[in-house]
Amino acid sequence: MPFPELHHDAVVADTHNDLLLAVTARPPRRWAGFFREQWLPQLREGGVNLQVLPVFIEDNFRPEGALRETLRMIECAHTLAEGNADEVRLCLDGADIDAALGAGRIALVLALESAPGMDANTELVPTFHRLGVRIASIAQWGRTPLADGSGEDATGSRLTAAGVEALAEMERLGILFDVSHLSASGVAHVLELATRPILATHSCARALRDHHRNLTDAQIRGIAATGGTVCVNFLPEFLADDPAECTLDRLTDHILYVTEVAGADHVGLGPDFIQEVIGDITPPCCEPDYGFPWSLPGIEGPRGLPLLTEALLARGLPEATIRKILGDNVLTLFRKELGRPNQVTL
Repeated sequence: MPFPELHHDAVVADTHNDLLLAVTARPPRRWAGFFREQWLPQLREGGVNLQVLPVFIEDNFRPEGALRETLRMIECAHTLAEGNADEVRLCLDGADIDAALGAGRIALVLALESAPGMDANTELVPTFHRLGVRIASIAQWGRTPLADGSGEDATGSRLTAAGVEALAEMERLGILFDVSHLSASGVAHVLELATRPILATHSCARALRDHHRNLTDAQIRGIAATGGTVCVNFLPEFLADDPAECTLDRLTDHILYVTEVAGADHVGLGPDFIQEVIGDITPPCCEPDYGFPWSLPGIEGPRGLPLLTEALLARGLPEATIRKILGDNVLTLFRKELGRPNQVTL
């Protein structure tokens, strides 16, 4: 099936889009309408069927306001889903996702990114589960009471006692543990302890770009061995050393590399579309400049996703493999694990 029919016929899953940051910047009465006007058309044009919504708390809310802002963003996700019930559905398990897709709606899944609102209070994991969270990570760039982020790799730190408890609680409840952003030693610790599949929502291959945010071959294989999925990040900073080399072709290299290392059943897409969000919520005078662009040419947001399908077809990948990469692998994982209590008894 030629492009673009394959893309729009396939299930397309995006495991990391920070659009909630842009939506919550509006007054609450505008949340549902702004999502419908600004983001829903992009998701539809990009063929997105399953969208993970990370709850990311900016530094100015940490630490005192982190829990309040976390709850506010979770409420925003529920509000925009209820206000657009004809188009989207906030999903708690695989059955919800199947029902949403069957009705032609976009399935939304809530995730916590680094969980600063929880701090070391792991008794809140069930609370977040009750509020609809189904994916969570426990660190971002720096140190948290649960673990170190990848920016602290030099410490060689493993999960704290609270971090170990958080992992166990997530596995008990059916919240997928996300290792993107976690330090190298933290990832190793998680892989030692994990009894259920592990997810990397937005990470690239370190063999192609030696950046602490990227995953080594051993980490990629370890995630795959749990039955989990590595979803490749589209951010240029993680694709190549030279900004000029950050192209769609280079992104395709990372996807094919992860596919080769992990296996075709363990790779997905975690685009991390942030350019529009940064531009939307940051005053022009204060926009950060890291020396890399915020997006790849032509794939500034969800609308550009069909170009990736075209690129994968141009590399000669079989249609079945492309379908797995675009979303079938994530859908399979979510159907099996999302919201399902651990059946293991001690």
